[in-house]
Amino acid sequence: MSSRGDSEGTEGRQIPVPGPESAAAASSRKSDPHTHLNVGSDGPLNDLNGKVLVCGPAIEALGLLPDGCAQTVVTSPPSWSLQDHEAGGQIGCDDALESYVRGIVVAFDEVRRVLTDDGTVWLNVVDSHTPDDHRYRVRDRKIRAGATSVHPPALAELKPRNLIGVPWRLAFALQSAGWWLRSEVIWHKPNARPESVTDRPMKSHETVFLLSKSQNYHYDTAAVKGPNERRLRTMWDINTEPRIKSGSSVEDHPAIMPMTLARRCIQITSRPGDIVLDPYAGSGTTLIAAQELGRNWAGIELDPAYVDLIERRVNA
Repeated sequence: MSSRGDSEGTEGRQIPVPGPESAAAASSRKSDPHTHLNVGSDGPLNDLNGKVLVCGPAIEALGLLPDGCAQTVVTSPPSWSLQDHEAGGQIGCDDALESYVRGIVVAFDEVRRVLTDDGTVWLNVVDSHTPDDHRYRVRDRKIRAGATSVHPPALAELKPRNLIGVPWRLAFALQSAGWWLRSEVIWHKPNARPESVTDRPMKSHETVFLLSKSQNYHYDTAAVKGPNERRLRTMWDINTEPRIKSGSSVEDHPAIMPMTLARRCIQITSRPGDIVLDPYAGSGTTLIAAQELGRNWAGIELDPAYVDLIERRVNA
């Protein structure tokens, strides 16, 4: 997944470092080759039976993948108005909300093409509020790393301090575009970072949607059980992962998705040997989780710095 766990922006440009993981997990990835493609210089693949990492914008990069190659998608597009990755062609930084939603819907037309007929999408989207003055948006001022100097146009139709409903606006747009909207999962973060708000509850969750290409799709109810071995419910308690590693002042990707969340989604809607796709791969959490679970993967990332990070992580 574009690894958007805490979904916070960065101040200045810092090259991220991978987080800690078990020796067994790292060992399982060594000498595991994959294809590397670049949009604009490499041609499309005729078939895909292994792993591929593509550097470039999502829509163009998806065009390099063959029809019906991916079984499931686990992804989190860049958040709208909350981050500036300082990468040319990024979405969600200074584009209007309507353009942001439309761009993802268009990209998902290509996602639908590369999915199998019984394929699915797990889509993690972060919400946000309108600012006080309708001019710009900013994250919690007490969290220095959450600031961003570039802001998209404000929404004139909403009063100040309104919850925008970005996840549902995008979900309904995808539904209108032909996707089956099957479920809303609440990812509850027991260790969520506090907010400096005094007029509403502090937020401690994000939304994950399950969408499908067709009415009938692969979904393994036995793959992951809930508490007391019951069928999995729609409230998932999963801790966030730290952004600054011990002994280092360098920050990871500004919004890391927990490996536990990526693994859970992959296990439910794919089988060993299937291809798992993340068109907004970020630091590569989805790809690493897929690899550890015996799946192949296809990752797409716009920012060359994060492509390099993914290369280091999958080859560690």
